[in-house]
Amino acid sequence: MNQLRQLMLEELRRRNFADTTIRSYVHGVEHFSRYFHHRPDQLGPEDIRRYQAALFTKFKFSPNTVIPRLAALWFFYIHVLKRGWSIAETPYPKKVIRSGV
Repeated sequence: MNQLRQLMLEELRRRNFADTTIRSYVHGVEHFSRYFHHRPDQLGPEDIRRYQAALFTKFKFSPNTVIPRLAALWFFYIHVLKRGWSIAETPYPKKVIRSGV
């Protein structure tokens, strides 16, 4: 297990995140990293912007899938790498509320 993944797991567990959230966040950061073929600590705000666009256009993900992916990246950059995060540069999509009909 690489050091960044281990640090992320430690930070998530320290904050008592649910196991399902931990798996989701780790998977989200891994997907981001694989998409660019670089370690996530070598990627920056422009890469996050491009990735967010790709989630909608290339992968055809819904806003309800994109939101947790962005949350995973936010957590990773803020709590693991201790970097800044600009909400203005990374707007969260509006959540889709599905009716039970």
